[in-house]
Amino acid sequence: MAVGVIGRLARFVQVMFPLGLHLTYGLLWTVSFEGTAVLLAGSGPWSPSWATAARFATVVLTLLFMRMLDEQKDFDYDVVHNPDRPLVTGAITTGELRTAMTVIAAVLLGLNALVSPLSAVAVAVVLAYGLVLWAAETAFPAVREDILLNLAAALPIQALINVYLCVSLYGTGQVRPNAVLIGLLVLYACVFVHLEFARKTRQGGTDERLYSQVLGVHGSAAWTLALALVAVGLDLALVLPLLPVPVALLPTLAAVFPLVGAWRYWGPGRRNWPRGTAVGFVVVLCAGLTVQAVVGF
Repeated sequence: MAVGVIGRLARFVQVMFPLGLHLTYGLLWTVSFEGTAVLLAGSGPWSPSWATAARFATVVLTLLFMRMLDEQKDFDYDVVHNPDRPLVTGAITTGELRTAMTVIAAVLLGLNALVSPLSAVAVAVVLAYGLVLWAAETAFPAVREDILLNLAAALPIQALINVYLCVSLYGTGQVRPNAVLIGLLVLYACVFVHLEFARKTRQGGTDERLYSQVLGVHGSAAWTLALALVAVGLDLALVLPLLPVPVALLPTLAAVFPLVGAWRYWGPGRRNWPRGTAVGFVVVLCAGLTVQAVVGF
């Protein structure tokens, strides 16, 4: 029986959480944030360590935990709009997902206890908030059904993961409390919301929950573009006083992607924001931030 459950969980991950994509995303997120935090805190030089690997694993496993949670809380919506999802088809059960979430939580707490006590506390807060959000969406349907309200309620999960990274770095003595780190948290929030808006900005009628339904097809696209450009601008404001201009300008290369995305979205024959440009923005921006951190000392 255990082998069968593991097999079903593996197929769930393959379908709903492609490892190649999420491992790359988690690695870029972790090393770029960690390196930039150390750079801005003046604690350098920065180089990856075993604690970096633990944080990387934590980010990826936390995202998987939240993906499993989302499958359960979105079940009724998916029955109508995504009938091929594993939980809807019965390829996985609620009990199996909850067991896997329990195991993931135990692994995360144990792993981060090895990094520092503060790391363990911080990751526990992230997981607890995910469960609280689930309870809030169950008790108050508007939190789930109003897409902007849901974004406001879900955004703290991403923010808390970044706070976890800051707290973990503080717990290992790699950063000191520094007000400039607030700017870094805002920068990464803009990156996350840009990606989220890009996924749910579409022209034309649909009964799916989209930002373009609430903000309009042009308003939603304008926000998608603006969030990416604000993230690039924030990086420039944070690092220009610290780095040579050519190095500080590296992440501005990422601005090409949302500009191309906007041009294609507003061009003839396009119905949705091209997701590839949003992914390319995240990859190039995080790569640029990482290079800044490596050469910035």
